[in-house]
Amino acid sequence: MVKIAIFGVGLIGGSLALCFKGQPGLYVVGFSNRESSVKKYIERGVVDDATTSLREAAEGADFIFLCVPVGMLEQYVEELAKLQLKPGCIVTDVGSTKASVVAYGAKLREKNVTFIGGHPMAGSEKSGVEAANTLLFENAFYVLTPDEDTNSADVEKLSRLLVHTRANLVTVDAKSHDDIVGAISHLPHIIAVALVNQVRGYNEGNGLYESLAAGGFRDITRIASSDPIVWRDILINNRSVLLRLLKDWNEQVEHFVRILEEDDGEAIERAFETAGEFRNRLPERRKGMIHSIYECYVNVPDHPGIIGAIATELGNARINLSNIRIIESREEVPGVLRLSFRTQEDLDQAITLLSRTYTVHR
Repeated sequence: MVKIAIFGVGLIGGSLALCFKGQPGLYVVGFSNRESSVKKYIERGVVDDATTSLREAAEGADFIFLCVPVGMLEQYVEELAKLQLKPGCIVTDVGSTKASVVAYGAKLREKNVTFIGGHPMAGSEKSGVEAANTLLFENAFYVLTPDEDTNSADVEKLSRLLVHTRANLVTVDAKSHDDIVGAISHLPHIIAVALVNQVRGYNEGNGLYESLAAGGFRDITRIASSDPIVWRDILINNRSVLLRLLKDWNEQVEHFVRILEEDDGEAIERAFETAGEFRNRLPERRKGMIHSIYECYVNVPDHPGIIGAIATELGNARINLSNIRIIESREEVPGVLRLSFRTQEDLDQAITLLSRTYTVHR
């Protein structure tokens, strides 16, 4: 029986556990410092067993997944280094920065244990084990970052296990990973936070900024609402890459300053054209670092029971509605419902269904 220990059975760790649990020859053990969490893992059937003992979870394990915040990974690696881990055990993580983590993990080589950095590029607007599901990683990229001393047989062994996630496995070196993810995820988060804080400052003098920022502005800056503690650790761990990227970003901003000062309409057109050409080549329906949102807006009359009627209609069509929010509803003004779905397929089906009766906007 292959023992898999998962430290941190939340959204990512719980989804991994569900992918492995029940597969022939696999036994999944979850770890948490909190007894209440251990009880919850077992009650929800996410793992085969769970414990508050780090030693009990780790010793005898063939695979150990560290699904804890990036800022805690070094601490966990140091704790594992004190234990008598099973020879040949493979330890991996799910953090979004890799170079520093792989450096920590190299300490385990002395214990006849292999550390292979990992990063499943999938997520959800929800968190915790309650949001875990077996489809989280399907069709997403799952990046592995072995170092130059990692035995290729161990990479293959971990890859065979991760086949159960139905993700697309990609192997790159840790530095390349951090460069790429820094540009496509970490930098956009910084820009979104800076932009929202800039508008927040303007709003202190004129509350109309907040009122008019609904809709598009809110949508393009939604990642500014990400967990502050998680992103503190991510940005600090990848700070050398981000300092370089921010200097490059400043050059882009300065370019726009120059062409606006020079009233250079052609340069503005070229900037939008080149950006549009590249963006249009990006895959639309593949999961990536910044998870997609599948939402539509429905204009509805302010009638009692209208929300229940729409939810029932979607349910009867077996369309999975993940969230619903009332945007506007007052006398003589149509109500607007924002409906959220888990997949593009659900969104498309909902729009087709509801458009027969209501005005629907993406």
